[in-house]
Formats: sequence, structure tokens, C-alpha cells
Amino acid sequence: MRIILHIDFDSFFANVEQQLHPEFRDKPLGVTAAHSRSCIIAASKEAKRYGVKTGSRSFDAYRLCPKIILTPANFHLYYEISKKFLTICQRYSPFIEVFSIDELFMDVSQTAPLFGDVYCLIKKLKVDIQREIGAYITVSVGISHSKLLAKLASGLKKPDGISLIRPEDVEEIYRHIGLTDICGIGFRIAKRLRMLGVRNPFDIRKLTATQLAAEFGPYEAAFLHNIAWADDATPIVSFGNSQSVKSVGRNYCLAKNEYDQRIILQHIFALCEEIGKKLRKLHKKARSVGLSLRGTTSQHGHKTGITYMDSGVDLFRICSSLYHQWHWGTMPHDGMVRQIAVWASFVTDTATTPLSLFQKEQKQEKVVQMIDTINEKFGNNTVYSGFLLKAAKLETVPNGFLADKVHRTELTSLYVTLD
Repeated sequence: MRIILHIDFDSFFANVEQQLHPEFRDKPLGVTAAHSRSCIIAASKEAKRYGVKTGSRSFDAYRLCPKIILTPANFHLYYEISKKFLTICQRYSPFIEVFSIDELFMDVSQTAPLFGDVYCLIKKLKVDIQREIGAYITVSVGISHSKLLAKLASGLKKPDGISLIRPEDVEEIYRHIGLTDICGIGFRIAKRLRMLGVRNPFDIRKLTATQLAAEFGPYEAAFLHNIAWADDATPIVSFGNSQSVKSVGRNYCLAKNEYDQRIILQHIFALCEEIGKKLRKLHKKARSVGLSLRGTTSQHGHKTGITYMDSGVDLFRICSSLYHQWHWGTMPHDGMVRQIAVWASFVTDTATTPLSLFQKEQKQEKVVQMIDTINEKFGNNTVYSGFLLKAAKLETVPNGFLADKVHRTELTSLYVTLD
């Protein structure tokens, strides 16, 4: 039988802020989105005692806890802490799957005996975290024979807890938890299950395969059936595996409705520059570029060329042609934009793309490489296009789910280095 751990940071963003800022310690703290103070994305244990939860509006948080402190998220910092955490975890097992920025699965079936037993391993791991990351950074650990049950177990004793779910424990636990306590059952699925008389995960067993399929379709029905019977043999997918890259994109929502066409073009250019930087970090080039503008009206389209590119200027040239093709700035409507998306597809490895025959293009590539080197050393936007002077500086930050392929690839590189 496998020994799977699910390791989940407790109030991760809030605890990191309390570790970094002594003035926040032992006080109710809410971490808000980086560019907005309207939603709490993490609450400290002190704030949770007042009923403040993830997803609470700041207005409601102040009503529940007038003394709550709000601070903007710093995802770059959280990402660096997460990388330190990974280096610690690799001492205890090579079989690690990153689930998000603050949680992972670890298969310790083969390595637990090396540390005494699984509980000794976990205690040593927790000591390492406290010593190397900080005393305010704690984790809760779930132990079971599957990822499904290990993740469920990690939430049973928070914070800083250790919980085990054995096969013989499943029925009793399933009868006393909510539907949404199971990973994969969201509020919509839970609502539909309740309409069928299901109140907890164990009740799903009372529904026949025909009933489940009639309500949810064959695939979701099979998924719910497996949950009901705790049937999960999915393997640990190591974060060291190479990340497949088929496209690179960026979706950006402006802070307000924007009517100024120059500012709109500046945002498009900034997104193109960012995607170009991502492509170069991934050692990729793209042959197709797409643009989507949403506002009073919506337009989207793409163009595919015969040459491969990884330069923001080249990407913007295509986006600009689409923008003018749509007559966006001169259309009968007001040309307002609230959301912009830019993407590059038909991606291939830079090493396999044909070299340019033109000396001018070769020089431009060298200039771009030099700019990347400077920005890497002295910080993003140290050198940038004059067209973006006084424009908003856009940058993809590591999000909670580590969805960006660049950040996933950095983790892969970290794994290879440590291995």
C-alpha cells in the first residue's frame, strides 16, 4: 500500500506576511489582491477567529473584525518561499507533485523507513521548515494510500496538524464531512447532488450509475462514483517532468474602462513584450499571434506567418495590424476596452527554427538578448521601449495555482539542479 502525503501550508500568504513583518504578528490580518483591496485572498488564524474567510469582501471583513489589517499580496515573495519549501521536501522523497503554490503531494512509500517511519519523517520536515523558512510558517499534513484521501486528511486537523485516513476510516469520515470538503466537488456540483438527496460523500453510494450518468453525464458520473468509493490510484506526477508548451498567452483586465487609443495600444504592446520575454525564457518561438479586445463590443482574431518570432516588437506588429484591420479606434462605437488578451501559438523550440539570413534581424536579436540580460540583473523594466514611457508596467506574477508555464519550467529546472 502506498504512503501518500498531502502537505498544505496553513494560511500561507498571511503567515508569510507575519513572518516578514513583526508588526503583523498575533493580529488579525487579511491579504488582498495585489491591485485591489476589495477581496480577501488569505486570512490569518487571528482573523479567522472573527469569521473572516478567503473570498470575504473587505467591507464584510471590517464589519466582522474592525481591527483587521489589510496588506496587498506579494506573489513573488510567496513563490520564493514555495521554492525553498520544494528544496526541503526533496530531501525526503524524489516523488513530488506540485498542486499549487502552497500545497503538494509526496509519495514516501520507499523513503519513510529511512527516517524511522512516516511520522518521524513529517516531524523532521516540519522542523526543517521552521528553521529554514520561519517560525510563523506551518504546514498541515494528510497521510493516506491515495491522493484523494491524503488531501482530505490534511484539512481535518488545522493548523499545524497531522492526520491519517486508513481504508477502514473512510466510511465514518465520509458520513461526517460536507460534499465540498472533497477536492473536485464544487458548489454547483454539490447543489445538484443535494437535489438528488445527497448530503455527504457517503450518500453518493446510494445513487446508481444510471442516476449519476443521467444527471452529470458519463465522465462526471464516473468521477463521482470513484469519489464515493474512495477509488483513486492516480500516480504522483513529478514537477520535474518537462512541461509541454503549445502556446503562450496573457489575459489582462484594465483597472477601468479605457477610451484612450494610445493607452490601449500601449497595453497591447506591453503584453506582447511580456509574451516575447516568456517565449525567450522557454527557449521557444511562435509563428501565430492572436489578439482579443473586449469592451463596448468585442473582436478577436489571429494571423499566422511564415517566420518564427520571439520579439515583443514582432508580436506587436501583428497585433497592431489586427487592431487597424478592425478599425477599432475609428469604429462607430466608442472604442472602449476593458479586457485585452494576446497569445502566441504554433510554438516550437528556438534551436529548431531556421536562422535569419538578414544581418539586421541578427543584430536585433542580439539587442533583445542584451536587454534581457540587463533586466534579469537589475530588475524588470530597467530597459524598455520608449513607446511605453509613462505607461502601466505589466508583469505576470506567480499566481496561487502556478498556472504560468514559465514558473512551472523554473520549478523543473530547480528539480534538475537538485537531482
